[in-house]
Amino acid sequence: MGKKGKKEKKGRGAEKTAAKMEKKVSKRSRKEEEDLEALIAHFQTLDARKTQVTETPCGPPSPRLNASLSVHPEKDELILFGGEYFNGQKTFVYNDLYVYNIRKNTWTNVDIPGPPPRRCAHQAVVVPQGGGQLWLFGGEFASPDGEQFYHYKDLWVLHLATRTWEQVRSPGGPSGRSGHRMVAWKRELILFGGFHESARDYIYYNDVYSFSLDSFTWSRLSPSGPGPTPRSGCLMTVSPQGSIVVYGGYSKQRVRKDVDRGTQHADMFLLKSEGGEGKWVWTRINPSGVKPTPRSGFSAAVAPNQQTLLFGGVCDEEEEERLDGMFFNDLYFYDATRNRWFAGQLKGPKAERKKRRRGKAEECGGLCEQEQGPVSAQEPLEVVKEVVAEDGTVVTIKQMLASPSVGGRPPAQAETEACASTADPDCPTAEPCPRSSAMLAVKHGLLYVYGGMFEAGDRQVTLSDLHCLDLHKMEAWKTLVEMDPEAHEWLEESDSEEDSSSSEGTETGDEESGEDKEENRRCSRDRSGACQAALGAD
Repeated sequence: MGKKGKKEKKGRGAEKTAAKMEKKVSKRSRKEEEDLEALIAHFQTLDARKTQVTETPCGPPSPRLNASLSVHPEKDELILFGGEYFNGQKTFVYNDLYVYNIRKNTWTNVDIPGPPPRRCAHQAVVVPQGGGQLWLFGGEFASPDGEQFYHYKDLWVLHLATRTWEQVRSPGGPSGRSGHRMVAWKRELILFGGFHESARDYIYYNDVYSFSLDSFTWSRLSPSGPGPTPRSGCLMTVSPQGSIVVYGGYSKQRVRKDVDRGTQHADMFLLKSEGGEGKWVWTRINPSGVKPTPRSGFSAAVAPNQQTLLFGGVCDEEEEERLDGMFFNDLYFYDATRNRWFAGQLKGPKAERKKRRRGKAEECGGLCEQEQGPVSAQEPLEVVKEVVAEDGTVVTIKQMLASPSVGGRPPAQAETEACASTADPDCPTAEPCPRSSAMLAVKHGLLYVYGGMFEAGDRQVTLSDLHCLDLHKMEAWKTLVEMDPEAHEWLEESDSEEDSSSSEGTETGDEESGEDKEENRRCSRDRSGACQAALGAD
C-alpha cells in the first residue's frame, strides 16, 4: 500500500508540474500569438476572395516539408496540403491544395473557398464516408523570420465529393499544438502527443484525445498503465488487432539556461481499448527483428497486409553549440501480428536479375571442374549528382541505385496492378536521396515519397521530387519527378534584403546567428509532420 501510495503521489505531482509548465508557456506565448493573428487574418482576407472552386493543371508543387499527403479513398489521387519552406532567411507557410493523378502522372492546383489558414506540421486523416472526407487538426504558423509560432487547435474537414471545406467547432479538444499524431480508429479519430513552442519556452505532450465522427464531440482519454513520455513526431498506426501502436518520436529538455538537449526516442507502446466505454490501457512492448536505428523526422505509412512502413529520417550528433545530422533513405517494416521489425530490402530490376542468373549459370556450367564459391550480391552503384542552385551554390547529392539483397523479401507476395505512370521503362531508378520530414502515401501497394529536406553544412535543402516503389515486388525505386535545381534558393547571412524573395504576404526576417541556425535545426526535429496514411494500403 505504501509503494502504491507513493506512485500515485508521484503521478499527481508530475501532472501538476506539467499543468504549471503549460500555464507558463501559454502565458508567454499568448503575446506572440496575438502578434501573428494579424498576419494570419491578412492571409484569410486574401483567401476570402475565392468564391468558387477552380482547378488549374500545373507542375509539381514548390519544395516543402511538413505537409500532409493523403490518399483519396475512391479515386487514384493523392492530396497534398500545406507545408513549409525555409530559404535561409525567411520561412514560408502554405495552405494550398494539390491533387496528384497517379495514372496520368499529373498535378492539379485546386483552389477551394474558405480553406484552413496556412500551416505546417498538422495531421490529416482520410475516412471513406460521404464520398471521402479528409480530417485535419492543428499544426502551426511561423512568422517570416521563424522566431514566433502560432499553434492551431482547430479541426477541419474537406468533403472530397463536393470539394468544400468545413470547420468543425467542438469544445473540449486538445490544446494548440504541432508535431502530434492522429489516426482513424473505428468511428473515431485518436490524437496523441505533439508540442507547443514560444520564443523562450516549449512543452511536449503525451495526452490522448478521441473525436467521435458520429456525434462530432471531443473526449480526453485517461489510459491506465505505463505510457509514452511526452514527445512529438512519433509513429502512430492502428494494428490489425485494433490496437494503436506508438513508436519513437522526439523531445528536448533544457539542461541549463539557453542549452537544450534533444532525445530521439526508440521505445514502443500499444494503446488498447478494454471494451468498457472510454477505458484504455497503455502497454510497453519490445518487438523483435531488425529495428530502425535511432532517428527523428522519419515518415510513416500503412503498407500492404496492414504492416507499418517507416522511411528516412535523421540521426543527430549533438554538442552544446552544434547539431550534425546523418540523414537516411532506408525502409523498415513493422509487422504487428508478429510484433517484429524487418528491414526493407530491394531485389533490383527484373532485367538485371535475369542477367545475373545467366551469369551464374555460365559460371557454374557442366564443364566446371572446381566447386564454385557463393556468388556475392552485386554492390549498389553510387550515383553522385551536383545540383547547382539558383544562387550558384553547388550541392552534392549522393544516391544509390537499387541492388539485390540476399535474403531480402517483400512485405507481401501478392501481385498487383501497376499504375501506368510507374510502368515507363525510361523512368530513372535512382533511390530518393536521404532526407527527413518527407511526405508518404500508399495506394494500390505503391509507396509514394514526396519532398522533405536534408542539410548540407549550414544549408537546408528542401526537396520537391517524387518517387515511387512497388511494395509487392520490392524491385527498384522509380523517379516520377526529379529535383528542380532552380527551386533551391538559399540566402546566406551576407545576402541583402533586396535579394530575398518578395512573395505575397511575406517579410524579410533578421539575419540568423549560428546559434539561431542550430536552434532552428532542433525545432525542425520537433515538427516532423509526416502524414499517417490511414487508408490506401491493400
